[in-house]
Amino acid sequence: MDLKDIVAEIEDVIRTVPDIYTSWGAPAHFEWIGRARAILSRREVGLGLEAAGLSARCMSNNAGDSARAQILILLQNARHTLRMETVGPMSLAVHKGMVFDYFDRLREIIEEARSDIFFVDPYLDADFVSRYLAFARPGVAVRLLAREKVKTLMPAVATFTQQHGTLIEVRVGSGFHDRFVFVDGARGVQSGASFKDGGAKTPTVLLELSDALQPLLKMYSDLWISSPTAS
Repeated sequence: MDLKDIVAEIEDVIRTVPDIYTSWGAPAHFEWIGRARAILSRREVGLGLEAAGLSARCMSNNAGDSARAQILILLQNARHTLRMETVGPMSLAVHKGMVFDYFDRLREIIEEARSDIFFVDPYLDADFVSRYLAFARPGVAVRLLAREKVKTLMPAVATFTQQHGTLIEVRVGSGFHDRFVFVDGARGVQSGASFKDGGAKTPTVLLELSDALQPLLKMYSDLWISSPTAS
């Protein structure tokens, strides 16, 4: 495994953690502890001793929730440490005309997706499809929440899917303006400009979400569920 694969595994372990404040004892709980301990024990991460001590306490009725929380802290620490050694922080200030810098950072974000990538942008169009979607890994499902350019977006999606076999679903939302990309339900980035225009017309930013990630993901996931499928 290279460092990017290790980061992806850590993020998947974080995303799939069972409720840490309920009693543990089911097979799924043992499996999660095993995954967490295995990834933290890798030489590249170097947290095996800490993980071993905490995993032994995870099933305790008295101190289990504290031990689980501490394992999550170790996982988050490993995630951020390794990200700084690989792709670095996602946030990027983009001056007008820095179209390649914007493109290259968004490409890196798309390539990191392992299962699902969710774009929210009312102005997604055919240019967006040709510019970015080829960087999605095989097997990654792509969701596009769009609005204004659906008539040009849909033919591009149809032909791209026919050639590449990528699973792409498009829905038409209303009442939204901001632009986001969510990766595997574990990471999110806000774009100040439409994804198709980043850096071309005005200065903009790609801003990594932190505390607001889960509330925003839920907000736009709810909007996705309530929006009709594009035709």
